[in-house]
Amino acid sequence: WLRRDGHCVILMDRQPPGDGTSYGNGGVLASCAVVPVPVPGILRKAPAMWLKKDGPLFLRMSYLPRLIPWLIPFLGNARADRVREISQALAYLLTDTVEQHEALVRGTPAQRWLSTGDYLYLYHRRADFEADRFGWDLRAAQGIRGEGLERTQLKDFDPDLSDRYGFAYRMDNHGHITDPGRYVKDLVSWFEGQGGTFMQSEVHDIVPQAPGARVVHESGELVVDRVVVATGPWSAKLAERLGHKARLEAERGYHVEYQQPSSMPPCPYMLADAKMVVTPMDGRVRGAGLVEFAGLEAPASPAPAKLIDRALARLYPGFRYQNRTEWMGLRPSTVDSLPLLGPSPSSDAICFAFGHQHIGLTAGPKSGRIIADFVAGRTTNVDLSPYAVGRFD
Repeated sequence: WLRRDGHCVILMDRQPPGDGTSYGNGGVLASCAVVPVPVPGILRKAPAMWLKKDGPLFLRMSYLPRLIPWLIPFLGNARADRVREISQALAYLLTDTVEQHEALVRGTPAQRWLSTGDYLYLYHRRADFEADRFGWDLRAAQGIRGEGLERTQLKDFDPDLSDRYGFAYRMDNHGHITDPGRYVKDLVSWFEGQGGTFMQSEVHDIVPQAPGARVVHESGELVVDRVVVATGPWSAKLAERLGHKARLEAERGYHVEYQQPSSMPPCPYMLADAKMVVTPMDGRVRGAGLVEFAGLEAPASPAPAKLIDRALARLYPGFRYQNRTEWMGLRPSTVDSLPLLGPSPSSDAICFAFGHQHIGLTAGPKSGRIIADFVAGRTTNVDLSPYAVGRFD
């Protein structure tokens, strides 16, 4: 968006474009993801999610002392009134995500990877859906509605589906990216073709200096008018050097991809029991999700990928494939489930755009527009205070 506005833009990343979470996310444009992870009752449910064999939560006990200062306020935001406030703020970033992505890719080679259509939440039975009523009421309050599908309708929709799932809730006006890594690579290719510059280098420090800022990176220094910090879970260190508390934790997620699968869902599924998505991709199926707390540096754990394997085997009886790959990545999650978006109170030359937890792909285009509007001096009639950069200072 900044390049389209005519700005001279340098994109700096320590990895090549389309690597990291840009490659490994679940691929779903989840307009309905207006329900934060901590909701009323999570304290009662969390131990079972962690301790049972197929629970979607993983925690390395050695990391617990470092996690607690983030975890306590995170769980403190599970009050019903607070969740409704957070949901309203999430809705502004999410509910028009399909239109935002369509605008983002228009005229670029990335548009070939954008697919629009339905999104299904799969449940064992209707009673399990009703038990999630709080979340569905939050979605309905933001205008997100759909229809229930009973077992016979589900079987017509996807004949390969196992008997494990007897009810689904189907929503339209959603979408998914059929190859997230190539999607981002194509966007960067267009960006460079339009005069943008990509520089692969790791940023070590950002120093405000009138009238702009100095970026210190592994290959040297760069003096610029504005800096946008959008480095995911690594953003916390840069924010702290600029005098801000980000209240950020690396919430680790996993995916397993199956090439040439014997069964392919007709649209993305959320497996409500496993807390993971199953997304049809370009010649493959990706199972992605789960949550692990182990910090930025710990190696991947084998257990989450095995859980995804079991979930796919339960989804499609006799599931077969030609090849299989595993991946682990890091979500930047704040204690209030909302990103930091906008200018730094300490310097107008610095903007933050990170902390999107599970919705980075979904909210990316809207977040980019917010930053571009700020840089261009365009005003908005929307209250952006829920995403204020200094709210944790």
